Order: sequence, then C-alpha cells, then structure tokens
Amino acid sequence: MNDVSSSGREGGRSLKTRVKTARKRSLSSTLWLERQLNDPYVARAKREGMRSRAAYKLIEIDERYPFLKPGQKVVDLGAAPGGWSQVAVRKVQSEQGKGRVIGIDLLEVDPMPGAEFKVLDFLDPAAPETLEHWLGAKADVVLSDMAANATGHKKTDHLRIVGLVELAADFASTILAPGGSFLAKVLQGGTENSLLAKLKQEFASVRHVKPQASRADSSELYMLATGFRGKASA
Repeated sequence: MNDVSSSGREGGRSLKTRVKTARKRSLSSTLWLERQLNDPYVARAKREGMRSRAAYKLIEIDERYPFLKPGQKVVDLGAAPGGWSQVAVRKVQSEQGKGRVIGIDLLEVDPMPGAEFKVLDFLDPAAPETLEHWLGAKADVVLSDMAANATGHKKTDHLRIVGLVELAADFASTILAPGGSFLAKVLQGGTENSLLAKLKQEFASVRHVKPQASRADSSELYMLATGFRGKASA
C-alpha cells in the first residue's frame, strides 16, 4: 500500500506531499519524512547533484560574507556525507589544482573529485599535526557543520553543541594560518561568553548568520569568525 499521498490543486500549483503513518513508523519519523519530501532544498539538492541540503547553507553564507577563495586549503570537520566539502571544492577550485579540501569524519565518506576524505577523530591529540602534514601547511579555512546528538531537552542540547563548537574552535586555532576563517554550527540562545571572548581575541571579526536554507523551525545558527590573529594564550 502506498503511504505517500498528495494534496492540493493540480494545474500549475505545487502539490504538498503528505505521508500516511505506517504501522512500524513512529509519528516523529512520519513527520520527518513528510518534511523531507516537501523541503525545496532537498529537492534542489537531488536535482543539482549535491550531497546534502546543507550545501546551500554554506553557499548562502559565503555569498553574504565571502571567505572561500581559489587556492585555499580547507579542512571540513565531520564531513559526511560531503555536502560542505562539495561546495568548498568548487569555491577553492581544488579539482583544477588550485586549492586543497580535506574532510575528516569518524565514518568513511564516498570519494569526490577535488576532495580528500580521511577517517580521523579531530579530538585525537595527534590530529592537528596529522592534518598539517597532509596539507603541507596550515589551513586557510576550518568548517564544522557538526552537531551533538539531540536529547530533546533544549538546555542540555544547547550546552552539548556549544561544548562541541568550543572543541572545534580550539582545534581551528591550532591549525589555521594567519588571516584564516572558522565557520561552525551553533544553536540560537547565545554562544557562551567564554567562547565568544576567545574568538574575538583570536579573530578580527565574529558574526552570527542564519541562512535561509536553515529550516524555519530550526534553532540552528552559524558562527563565522574571519581574520585569524593567532591562538590566544591560556
């Protein structure tokens, strides 16, 4: 039995797809599937061959505040499935030999022209040195679209993702070259003061960005730090 139906008028008007609740599917899973089927960015990603809808968030952020440039060395933390790396490859022109894109993840990522994917935990003490060895130099950009697993408790989830961003920011300050940039996912509700203070000390500019590609009901926000000055003393 087909568990997907359409509602609305035909004849030029888009139809909204609704998913009938199946016996073995929870309500939350049904709502997630319905949202996916009706998400224009999911459809666009499939149509344009992008690996994830998240790619359009990075595209929009870079269009508003250009920081990805040809020839740069980019590190993508938690790269799977590769949507952000895909955008970085195009922006730095690594497929044409002008830049480098290295994505690391705990999971294997399907190969992509212009990008190098490695199975590596960025929290491994040897990770910064390993990445510098792979790049042959410091990185120009560190990207992080990572998010801690959600618990459903807003305050707990906020603390967990801020903790993850703090670790990613510390990693970035270890491997970034002077003038480099750091972009990471956070949650609305404010970034912890200690993290903001650290970033403002280490970067010339720190701003929060909410791209249109982020779902309206999502509390996600992105923090873009540019003009790396150097790691702050402990």
